Amino acid sequence: MAQSAVTTPEVPASTPPHAVPPRPADARRFPRHTYGALDLGTNNCRLLIARPAEDGFVVVDAFSRVVRLGEGLAASGRISDAAIERALGALAICADKLRRRKVSLARSVATEACRRAVNGRDFVERVHNETGIALDIIAPEEEARLAMLGCHRLLEPGDGPALIFDIGGGSTELVLVDTDGTAVPRIKSWWSAPWGVVSLTESESRDLKDTADRIAAFGRMRERVRHAFRRFAELLPANKENIRLMGTSGTVTTLASVHLALPSYDRRAVDGLMVPAESMREISRMMSGMSLEERAALPCIGLERADLVVAGCAILDAIMDIWPAKTLGVADRGIREGILRSLMARDGHKI
Repeated sequence: MAQSAVTTPEVPASTPPHAVPPRPADARRFPRHTYGALDLGTNNCRLLIARPAEDGFVVVDAFSRVVRLGEGLAASGRISDAAIERALGALAICADKLRRRKVSLARSVATEACRRAVNGRDFVERVHNETGIALDIIAPEEEARLAMLGCHRLLEPGDGPALIFDIGGGSTELVLVDTDGTAVPRIKSWWSAPWGVVSLTESESRDLKDTADRIAAFGRMRERVRHAFRRFAELLPANKENIRLMGTSGTVTTLASVHLALPSYDRRAVDGLMVPAESMREISRMMSGMSLEERAALPCIGLERADLVVAGCAILDAIMDIWPAKTLGVADRGIREGILRSLMARDGHKI
């Protein structure tokens, strides 16, 4: 167990039992115990700080910032100096929040950008030296598991198999689960494809003036993702009846906001929403033909997401092709919530 400069011990999933802090005899005697979960992705840096509650947890602080850690990574194989500085700025804020909230147990994870970059380990070391945060570069399987743990409670009721996916900045994780009455679904198989909204966007030109060219680029992105999913598709059940689908990512929450025609993003309206799959396809088709300026003008998208949302639509379309559920469940929760539930469960809290 690593002790960081911000006094937030980090506990990786693979930590041996003797290294995990001893479980209290009665976790309910420690209502002020505070936990932290930090997810440094290819596009975003997100922090969640929470305390256990009667049936779950109560969030006491949160932070999210677009850092685009993986910008240019596909071409150079490195995390750029500019991306490092953006990430360090966001992580410094996270470290300050962890200190001020007196977080006693935290886990901080890094995903695809740090897995792929030749300087990923050097970056992690610099983060620890400058902020005290000990980032754990997790494997795709662990990333998929944490995303599933964070959002499975929002799955549409039913007896058939369910597919949970997380569209990230540098990769997309898919988890096929079986809800057989247990509290936590059983993972039947999982897959990680090396396409996320950043990496897929960078596979095409961003300066396409003609609508037909933009639609053609969308088709090429979709085919790249379909090709990356082809082996996983072979593992899926042949019978596609009574299937369920849930997504946890900025792509699905953004498209759900467009579906609801929200004037501004509202987590309460989006988290747990069930959207007809065909409505999501229609929005994707609409987005694929729009210019960057037209997408940026849409509420809940803006300049921050306008250049990446089409790649997210292409990934979502490919997922709905291999798993043609009638509705799509939307979750504004994922890896951070999965981390919190894991840490709290280790301390004996009911989650």
